[in-house]
Formats: sequence, C-alpha cells, structure tokens
Amino acid sequence: MNNSERERLCAFADSFYGRGYAFGSTGNLSVRAAERVWITPTGKSLRGLVADELAEVDLQGVSQNENRPSKELPFHLGIYQQRQDAQAIVHLHSLHAVALSCLESLNPAEPLPPLTPYYFMRVAPLAVIPYFRPGSLQLAAEVEAAATLHNSMLLRNHGLITIGSTLDEAVDRAEELEQTARLYFMLRSEQVRHLTPEEIAELK
Repeated sequence: MNNSERERLCAFADSFYGRGYAFGSTGNLSVRAAERVWITPTGKSLRGLVADELAEVDLQGVSQNENRPSKELPFHLGIYQQRQDAQAIVHLHSLHAVALSCLESLNPAEPLPPLTPYYFMRVAPLAVIPYFRPGSLQLAAEVEAAATLHNSMLLRNHGLITIGSTLDEAVDRAEELEQTARLYFMLRSEQVRHLTPEEIAELK
C-alpha cells in the first residue's frame, strides 16, 4: 500500500477526533491492501496520528512492525476474512450512536426510524450486535457473522462499526449513521414525517 492511503486514514482519524466523533483514546480505523492490514494503534488518541504510528499486521494478526494494534483488531480481521470486498473499517464511540445503543427500548429489527433517504442509501440495513466485552473474541465472532449481510453495525452499549469497499465509503457510512442517530434524538418529542414504504422501495 502506498503511504498516501495510510496518510488519508490518519487524516480521517484526526477529523473524527476534531469533530467530536471520537475522544480520549477511543475508536479505531483500518485499511487493507491484499494480505496486509494497517490499523490505528492501541492506547493512542485518533488526534494527530501519523502513518508511521499505524500498526501493520497480516490477515492472521501477526505483527509486521513494532506498533501494537488496537485491541479491537480481532473484529477487524474477522470482517476482512469474511468479506473480500471490504477494504476499510471504521469503529467509533460517537455520542449519539452510543446513546442509541444504550436504549432499553431499542428494536433490533428497526433500530432507527425511516427519517431520510441517505440512511437507506448509505447505512441500512443496520445490524444490532449484543453486548460483549470490548476486544473479546465473542464480540469478534458476532461482528464477523453480521458482516456477511451488513455494512453497518450498532454494538450494544458500545458504538458503531461501518465497512467500506473504500476508505471513503466506510467513513461516509459512519458519518451518516451518527447523524441519523442525532436526528432521532432531536426529533423524539416532535411530530415526525417518516418515509413511506413506497418511498423506501424507490431507493433500493
């Protein structure tokens, strides 16, 4: 992989931090090129990352440089092993997506109402993953299974994951999911017009 793609990953990571989509040392992003994966390092903020700080691993998780990968590496590898088309993954603890993931009333079959066409064009169908300890193999297994049918996931009491055939696509999905969750909370006490089933069908 050329250095520019790793630099773009770092630029997106920094942008997520600057816009409040990530905080502290939370969140992780990765990109794949053939049999290699570059992922943000463990215990480090997404703010100000540079390409030389990224961890490099193979698809079995064997380190290829001295940088330690995010503890969420197992689900990144699970997705890449499951999906040959997946070239980038974004995982964030963005405020509104996390708030949505904590709702006791969340309906896994329809975690968000049909508010905008962009949700359906970029995010839906949204998988809801049960709570597992962050970094655990159980979480990785659930995410890998969901990745067969979904490009976007909401992890219970945790955050979001989006998958893309390009880095831009994974980023777009993460942004759209967070903004739709934000809209949902803004409109909860309002009389809302939802897209009709016919309008949704036009988008497919």
